[in-house]
Amino acid sequence: MRTAVSAAAILAAGLAGSPAAAEGWEGARTIVVSGAGEASKAPDMAYLTLGVEADGATASEALRKNSAQMEATIKTLRDAGVEKKDIETSNLSVGARYDYSREGGAPRLIGYQAANTVSVKLRNLEKAGGVIDKAVASGANRLDSIAFGFADPKPLLNEARKAAVADARARASLYAEAAGVVLGDVLQISDSFTPGPVPVPVMARADFAKAEAVPIAAGEQAVSASVTIVYGIK
Repeated sequence: MRTAVSAAAILAAGLAGSPAAAEGWEGARTIVVSGAGEASKAPDMAYLTLGVEADGATASEALRKNSAQMEATIKTLRDAGVEKKDIETSNLSVGARYDYSREGGAPRLIGYQAANTVSVKLRNLEKAGGVIDKAVASGANRLDSIAFGFADPKPLLNEARKAAVADARARASLYAEAAGVVLGDVLQISDSFTPGPVPVPVMARADFAKAEAVPIAAGEQAVSASVTIVYGIK
């Protein structure tokens, strides 16, 4: 695990008694600083978006084919150890397919297509490649995105928060020393954070049924936090 910090800080005009710096603490002189922290480590979960597309002469035929392929895909996921609660349908659609190749002519109806997409949580990251292989072999023909994350992101997020606070404190001390004042108590802390995962688009249509393996390299995932701290000054 590694922790990195970066920050921006503002020496509030409170040294001159401006209303902006004294807001909420009438008559107080303050320094307002912003700090940011980041912590990263190898993820332990993957989030997949898998789908099935099937064509048919009629809407019902396309939907029937799609349903059969998706049922087989879900069964494969369940057999691979994915829990039922970790498989969720995220999109289902049926639409007409047209041939637009005739120049100057009206589009020609050539059939229908049914599309079904599921979001899948993989809690065993080491099996991700194998699970994708099996899902493709059983009927999935779309792999829209993959993202990585953590089963429990709180410890990593807390590391980022601590780094952000330490960064803000260092900036406040620097500005106080440069301004010839003494840093006082913390008057207010507000924070925000950016948790994962962020989906990574993979391909619009996956015609990869012949693929022998799907290599998965998760690398490290980072979470970041930022804080704004108002210090009193003496």
